[in-house]
Amino acid sequence: MNLIRTVANRWGAGKGMPFRAGLSRIGRWTLYYVCVGVVAGIASIVFYYLCQLGMRIFLDFLAGYRPPSSAGEYKLFIPGGREFSRWVLLILPACGGLLSGWLVYTFAPEAAGAGNDAAIHAYHNNEGLVRARVPLVKTLATVITLTTGGSGGREGPIAQIGAGLGSLLATRLKLSARERRILLAAGIAAGVGSIFRAPLAGALFAAEFLYRDPEFEYEVIIPAGMASVVAYCLFCMVFGWGSLLESRISSFATPWNSVRIWCWRSW
Repeated sequence: MNLIRTVANRWGAGKGMPFRAGLSRIGRWTLYYVCVGVVAGIASIVFYYLCQLGMRIFLDFLAGYRPPSSAGEYKLFIPGGREFSRWVLLILPACGGLLSGWLVYTFAPEAAGAGNDAAIHAYHNNEGLVRARVPLVKTLATVITLTTGGSGGREGPIAQIGAGLGSLLATRLKLSARERRILLAAGIAAGVGSIFRAPLAGALFAAEFLYRDPEFEYEVIIPAGMASVVAYCLFCMVFGWGSLLESRISSFATPWNSVRIWCWRSW
């Protein structure tokens, strides 16, 4: 009870909040973090589904190209039987790039690029503000790029999508600039932690990638961790539990085993 009282008083420190008000504040912010995790988790589910659907339509059905995927990825569609066409695969990325570029520069120019830099810029220079249309435009543009064979990945886009959703939620709740920045970072963690099935990594990523030097934004670690775990659970409830990558299970019966395995992997 003393620990709970201490935490509650700390959350209300400097504002003259009594114990019950401190507990109420903790509960309210916990609800905010859970909401960020739910929204970002749903966004990750939609993003993953659209990527799988696009791969089935564009690369598989049109080009007959079926790139390998990670061992832990859940396959939503049965591969088709079309033969590989190098000419379709040659043209497809260019068409996808043109469509994606038009979409971004017409509706949300700040969604251009990987996405990490835009999220960092919003956190440090724009009081955590991200336009409401950015997550949607970024989702569609990234899906088009990735599923037509374009060069890119999921980390930057899902970070910007999660950041936009966290910022949007904070804006709707009429929170302050500082509080909006916290929810933005929580959204980043929730997006990354769910799409890569690594909630702890998502939380640490959101706390450290905001700076060029090896520093941490300590006040966002707990919000980021809570939102990331919620989003991860929601994502895995739909697409199955487990890690994205798989490795051979090794036995560490003696200290020499770890040395032997390290030497074997190094060479």
